[in-house]
Amino acid sequence: VQLQASGGGLVQAGGSLRLSCAGSGGTFSRYYMGWFRQAPGKEREFVAAISGRTNYADSVKGRFTILRDNAKNTVYLQMNSLKPEDTAVYYCAAGTGVPYLALGYAYWGQGTLVTVSS
Repeated sequence: VQLQASGGGLVQAGGSLRLSCAGSGGTFSRYYMGWFRQAPGKEREFVAAISGRTNYADSVKGRFTILRDNAKNTVYLQMNSLKPEDTAVYYCAAGTGVPYLALGYAYWGQGTLVTVSS
């Protein structure tokens, strides 16, 4: 499975961005799809995941929404009310393990940078 993330950029605090992750080369619908992020100097952290249900990190609940379109082999992360602390490289991933653990994902996209200015 190959994953291609896009949609990152520079946005002011309070603004919105929508990330996309297009998959190819596999049966997309059989995988959990997740988003993780890594800020400079910090470890990669879970953001959101979706299979039959959704999971969110506490830090993004109520602000971020994960959606998937299996017909288009694409997962989205709609990010609203962005904060400077959301600044990070965002990675999409596909897996079949525990959805909030990076170890549960076998396939990773290349990452897209989100920068939120104050």
